[in-house]
Amino acid sequence: MIRPASLPDDSADALKRCFDPVVDAGTRLLILGSLPGEKSLAHSQYYAHPQNKFWMLLGEVLGVDLKSLPYDERLASLLAHGVGLWDVVAQAQRTGSLDSNIRERDDNDLLALAASLPRLHTIAFNGGTAAKLGVKVLGEHAQRYRIVSLPSSSPAYTLAYAQKLQAWRQLSTA
Repeated sequence: MIRPASLPDDSADALKRCFDPVVDAGTRLLILGSLPGEKSLAHSQYYAHPQNKFWMLLGEVLGVDLKSLPYDERLASLLAHGVGLWDVVAQAQRTGSLDSNIRERDDNDLLALAASLPRLHTIAFNGGTAAKLGVKVLGEHAQRYRIVSLPSSSPAYTLAYAQKLQAWRQLSTA
C-alpha cells in the first residue's frame, strides 16, 4: 500500500517522495497533507512524528482511538470510515521537515485520483501549505468538492490542541 520513501537526509539536495495514496472505492473524504516529514519518511508511515496530532485529531472526529492501533489497523480503520490519505506534493527537495523548505517540487495528479473515487465529495487539506498548493492543483475542478482547510496537525504549527480539534470537527459532517 505504501512504497518505500527516500531515506531521511538533511542535505539541501535531498529528494523526498510522498507515499502512495491510501484510498479505495468507498473513499468519500480525502485528507491531503503537503509532503511527509523526516520521521514519517524514516518510518514509511503517514504522520509518524510522535508529537504530530493527526491520529488523535482524526480519531476524535471518527470516534476511534486511532493512536493506540498498529499502523496498518489505523489505515484500515480510515478506509472503513470512508477516509483516504495522500499528499499534494509527489516529490521535492527539502532540508528537514518544514513546508517552507520545499523546493523544486512535482505535484501529485490530484485530479486523476479524485476522478477515480466515485464517492468522493470532500477534500480536506492538513495545513496551509497543503491547502494553498492543493487548491491550485485542483483548479476549477475544486468546485466539484467541499473543500476544507484545516490547521496543521504538525507540532510546528503551535495552535492549541483544543482549537485544532474544533476546526477538525467539521470533518464529522463529511
